[in-house]
Amino acid sequence: MSVALLWVVSPCEVSNGTGFLESVREGKSFFDSLRHRNLVSNERINRGGGKQTNNGRKFSVRSAIVATPSGERTMTSEQMVYDVVLRQAALVKRQLRSTDELEVKRDIPIPGNLGLLSEAYDRCGEVCAEYAKTFNLGTMLMTPERRRAIWAIYVWCRRTDELVDGPNASYITPAALDRWEARLEDVFNGRPFDMLDGALSDTVSNFPVDIQPFRDMIEGMRMDLRKSRYKNFDELYLYCYYVAGTVGLMSVPIMGIAPESKATTESVYNAALALGIANQLTNILRDVGEDARRGRVYLPQDELAQAGLSDEDIFAGRVTDKWRIFMKKQIHRARKFFDDAEKGVTELSAPSRFPVWASLILYRKILDEIEANDYNNFTRRAYVSKSKKLIALPIAYAKSLVPPTRTISLLS
Repeated sequence: MSVALLWVVSPCEVSNGTGFLESVREGKSFFDSLRHRNLVSNERINRGGGKQTNNGRKFSVRSAIVATPSGERTMTSEQMVYDVVLRQAALVKRQLRSTDELEVKRDIPIPGNLGLLSEAYDRCGEVCAEYAKTFNLGTMLMTPERRRAIWAIYVWCRRTDELVDGPNASYITPAALDRWEARLEDVFNGRPFDMLDGALSDTVSNFPVDIQPFRDMIEGMRMDLRKSRYKNFDELYLYCYYVAGTVGLMSVPIMGIAPESKATTESVYNAALALGIANQLTNILRDVGEDARRGRVYLPQDELAQAGLSDEDIFAGRVTDKWRIFMKKQIHRARKFFDDAEKGVTELSAPSRFPVWASLILYRKILDEIEANDYNNFTRRAYVSKSKKLIALPIAYAKSLVPPTRTISLLS
């Protein structure tokens, strides 16, 4: 299941080749296959087990505790995620209280060479330009420091997504994801494995980016290995957060909040989270047929049952009145998340608004295309044509010129 990357449309499902997957499975230097030159590798990724850092994660227990049928008290997925949002927002407020512009170091040591950081960022930009053309165009309006940082995060997210969504994903094991998470810990501790890790390590050392959303994205990859059904929307929401909402939390510290904005930091983070959720729900609705052919159903099982549908109906690929009614409700939910996201985009720093608005508008149009296809997302893939993209981009640019609100945002 492709994740929605960087508040943007999911990249085309193009593999970087078997070298990527082998690098994580076997501990080899991953970008030997991606770049046409040798990179110095080390044994850090060759650890047998890795760290299960997701275990023991502490979420503060707040008011959204619910009772299960057995009488147990548990926390909803939305509350768990909101606690993460609060932590990320607090980190930004602490580190960005005095200035909106961050001073970024020009170089950090990278394995085998002390002068490859600039080249590493350039390579990240090339990957972004190849697989996320519209978003990459929008990043050209950002400051060089913010643009390079977004590229570095994009590449890490793409590499992570390829682990379970590439053509060789069947070879990936939980142990490989453990090694990838151990490697992430090294990146945040200033010990990059290769030059592209070095770009991310430099980014997280200079912007108030927390490791938790990165860990959570890897947890989403683990979920894809062990889970192919979601019994209700609460479960699906958590999955959407793991694989897509996390990207919004990673990106806000890079995008920056406009100095003149009166919105709360938490509200901007919530909008970023909402956009990630909306994008992933759109992915799910667009890819129903494709996922079914892989034996996967990412739709809430209880809602399917309430609509008089089952997995067998999805595998059969029949567009019936029951299916149309079901899809209308799913599309309505996704659009509500897009509505919540819109409330926060205007609060971002001026140069960052255009790529986010472009991605939001274009991705939302995929829902329109599903409707235009008479809800046949079994055999017809909904996509936004080039002509419609060209029409949407000026609209996105005009929206990006709208200044932030002058009153406290009510979004929470």
